[in-house]
Amino acid sequence: MRVIGLISGTSMDAVDVAVGDFALEGTTVVLTPVHHGEHPFPPALRTPPTSAQDLCLMDNDLGRLFADAARPHVRAHRADLVASLGQTVHHHVVDGRCAGTLQLGQPAWIAEATGLPVIADFRVRDVAAGGHGAPLASTLDALWLAELPNTTALNVGGIANITRRTPDGVVAYDTGPGNALLDAAMTALSNGLRTHDVDGEFAARGRIHGELLTRLLADPYYAARPPKSTGKEHFDLGYLERVADGLTLPAEDLLATLTELTARTVAAECAGTTVIGSGGGMRNPALVRSLRDKVDLRTSDEFGLPADGKEAYLAALLGFLAWHGLPANVPAATGAAGPRLLGAITPGRDPLRLPDPADAPVTGLRIGGHRARP
Repeated sequence: MRVIGLISGTSMDAVDVAVGDFALEGTTVVLTPVHHGEHPFPPALRTPPTSAQDLCLMDNDLGRLFADAARPHVRAHRADLVASLGQTVHHHVVDGRCAGTLQLGQPAWIAEATGLPVIADFRVRDVAAGGHGAPLASTLDALWLAELPNTTALNVGGIANITRRTPDGVVAYDTGPGNALLDAAMTALSNGLRTHDVDGEFAARGRIHGELLTRLLADPYYAARPPKSTGKEHFDLGYLERVADGLTLPAEDLLATLTELTARTVAAECAGTTVIGSGGGMRNPALVRSLRDKVDLRTSDEFGLPADGKEAYLAALLGFLAWHGLPANVPAATGAAGPRLLGAITPGRDPLRLPDPADAPVTGLRIGGHRARP
């Protein structure tokens, strides 16, 4: 079947859209990428809600935004299903356990606009089962890496996360900030005129500030054992201001130091493996250079999966698995009590007709016949 995947990451810079063909061959999912792109994200929707009314309006406005992102691809690509990971607006972790997670983008608007069934709200079932609801990237990566030994999959969004397979099973977790602190700093320094360090321009001109980097690396999150997750609720502008209290440094040095923080905390978790990178952070040349100095870095494009569209293809995969009655979490990664079916279905224009559930859980993912070796 053909599935449209939608997601807006924690950077809230765009809605990522991907269209993929999916098929089951035994216990292997075959994904053939068809199209991926971005839909603009209105700046007004980046304002955090402060009341029940704001939350209600944001949920519906985001639903309409995702509907607008999906609609042209229904006509152009004759899709069968839409899967939306939505927009995470809060991810609440207390004493190392996820107490709740909230993704907005009301799927009824998507179903109404496209006429297709929509599967959304994937994270909360994993949380209800004792997991973190993240990183769900581990679902795609754990299946994909089954044929790629000694590799680590890295996604650098607002938060960076990794997945790798070991003799003992799958290990996956958030390593810490990806673009979150970089974006917060750039937004504050430019008075909102720039939401990120375009092409790593500022960081490339700066020097790493040793004292600030030492303070940042002292955050207890990095020493915590997985499964673990974090978000911009922790790594935000207020956090950065507290850590940098009493220090004075140029904007370029601040951005260079935050870039080094992301590269160093990622590299510490990937030592000795080939790293397959994706996500918005891979567009930052300064961050990529720093990572290449520390690890054997490749891009997911080299392995047949477009780096810019990977998270949206993840959403599509989660939808495909849910449609076929297949568990879509990795308990070793999220900390859930066991495999769970994820997502809630909103019917489309026609009566809902689900296929018979698959006979067995999937064990692998192949990208459209593409085979590459690290």
